[in-house]
Amino acid sequence: MPDMVLSPAEFVALLNQTLEFAYPSVTIEGELTNFRVSKNRWVYFDLHDDEASIKFFGTVYNLPGPLQDGLRIRVIGTPRLHPRFGFSVNISSIAPVGEGSIKKAADLLAAKLQAEGLFEPERKRLLPAIPQTIGLITAANSAAYADFIKILNERWGGVEIQLADVYVQGTQAPLQLVRAIEYFNELSDLPDVLVITRGGGSAEDLAAFSDERVVRAVAASRVPTLVAVGHEVDVSLAELAADMRASTPTNAAQVVVPSRSEVLSGLTAIKKSFNQAINNQLQTTVADSQQSRKYITSQVNLLLKDLQNELASNRKLFSIFNPEAALKRGYAIVSRGGRHLSSVRGLKVGQSLNVQLADGTIGASIQEVQ
Repeated sequence: MPDMVLSPAEFVALLNQTLEFAYPSVTIEGELTNFRVSKNRWVYFDLHDDEASIKFFGTVYNLPGPLQDGLRIRVIGTPRLHPRFGFSVNISSIAPVGEGSIKKAADLLAAKLQAEGLFEPERKRLLPAIPQTIGLITAANSAAYADFIKILNERWGGVEIQLADVYVQGTQAPLQLVRAIEYFNELSDLPDVLVITRGGGSAEDLAAFSDERVVRAVAASRVPTLVAVGHEVDVSLAELAADMRASTPTNAAQVVVPSRSEVLSGLTAIKKSFNQAINNQLQTTVADSQQSRKYITSQVNLLLKDLQNELASNRKLFSIFNPEAALKRGYAIVSRGGRHLSSVRGLKVGQSLNVQLADGTIGASIQEVQ
């Protein structure tokens, strides 16, 4: 059988078909070298060990955050032979591995996002005091989910939980977390708060919550966010970008809703204080009213006394100036034609006059005018 003779293009196509059949996806772990980003879009780097080096190619959307040479990373991708640029692995996902590399990658991303202001306190929003609906992003079969729901119902029942069941670790976790956050933010009826949580684990287990895509999704959420990842000592970058952080899933439930018993106790204390304040005010008002009544009564009495004195004075004056009193003392009122006379001017001898005395009136005529 003669040897198969292939053109370069045919060989590339045949080899890629073989690779696609035999190795549709490979996971390779090694030390990062020659890392570079071209045109803010294309990513190139090598992974190597003591005996070999492999080229990788992808886009910036595959990056979990800033990377630098020397980090140990795990890459999932598809091996391909390019017609012009040779063999490489097309990147599907990248994750730092090993506590040192994970911490270094997280530090690089933290510095970048801190410079952008994503962790600033001024960006934080208050969570609703008593949410009616909670968008919960976690693994449905996890202890974190069970703990959160248990404590939530113990503290405050009747809250609607909308669950997004996602991976919380591994290569698929970052994209699932991002999609869950975007899903809740695209709802026409937004939940009152988003709770993103998982239990503790190794640095590699928690790495998804320090992935740049996840951190940016948390920071961009229209819905106020609470992130609780791991144990007390674990702090992910997503927690720093969230509106509020809780130390554990249990603590997340304690933060997101109040204690019903504590609220009822507080309301009882407020009611007691309110009733006491009303009683005190009522007593003060009654005392003030009594004092005001006494003052008004005294003022009215003084006014009446003044009026009585004034009336007595007026009566005395009236008595003094009463014409009848003068008539009784021997005086008379002389009038002519209904007009009282106080002067002799204009009077003539023979004119008739009326003279009013104390006990009657007499007619008279003028005999002489002097």
